[in-house]
Amino acid sequence: MPPEGVDLSPKSHLLTFEEIERLARLFVRHGVRKIRLTGGEPLVRKEVTTLIRAIGDIHDLETLAITTNGILLKRFLPELKEIGVNQLNVSLDTLSREKYQKITLRDDFERTIQGINAALSAGFSTVKVNCVVMKGINEDELTDFVSWTEYLPIEVRFIEFMPFSGNHWKTEGFVSFHEQFERITKKFALEKVTGAENETAVNYRVPGFIGQVGFIPSMTNAFCGSCNRLRITADGNLKVCLFGAYEVCLRDLMRDGASDEALEQAIAMAVQRKKPAHAGMLNLVDLENRPMILIGG
Repeated sequence: MPPEGVDLSPKSHLLTFEEIERLARLFVRHGVRKIRLTGGEPLVRKEVTTLIRAIGDIHDLETLAITTNGILLKRFLPELKEIGVNQLNVSLDTLSREKYQKITLRDDFERTIQGINAALSAGFSTVKVNCVVMKGINEDELTDFVSWTEYLPIEVRFIEFMPFSGNHWKTEGFVSFHEQFERITKKFALEKVTGAENETAVNYRVPGFIGQVGFIPSMTNAFCGSCNRLRITADGNLKVCLFGAYEVCLRDLMRDGASDEALEQAIAMAVQRKKPAHAGMLNLVDLENRPMILIGG
């Protein structure tokens, strides 16, 4: 988040709960089995649990997930558990309170840790912790994160720093999957864990540890060929690739009276335009795209 903050979108530009639920039902009808609410921070939206409950009630949906910064997680956990959320991802780039404050411009480190611990106590089988690795900031903490998995059923996922508008991405700040792996294996032995066919992370476990670690090599070993993810932004645009500027405004189609069949056709055409691979990190930094903080979904 930039120090000056961001301009909030007018409420009229955002999808209503009814519009989000309509799209969710449409996608599940066509085979989607996992829906994730992310952001930004999804838990700051007023009465968000009403939306989550509606999505969780959709027949044939198997996984209802939330990605959160964890600050409000402890407060929402009982209701999230009750309405069917069965996967949690918490964004946490450091185990240092001082670094946390520098990265997030907030002094909420303890609330995030409390949220993770509360989720584990609430019986979530796995809590995933997303850590974006940045040189000179947190690459020295990789083994500390791995140590965290010894006694806790968490999955720490190390994510390569990705270029987006406004995030000051530079090659000097980039730590590749191979560098991360090499640094960790100087202290810990890692054994491969078989994942799902469309898994974004390459998963490993330290023998004897309860949790596991994953690497998301979006830049150096892109998984575009097996990617089956679609994203709908908070203002209703369909993105078939996180790194692509091409978007289809489903919000306007719905508000213009489009039938489900017309929406399905627009979605199918967008998916068919999906490129076999993104442009690569050295090219992505120069391409026009939304800042990550404005993509949401």
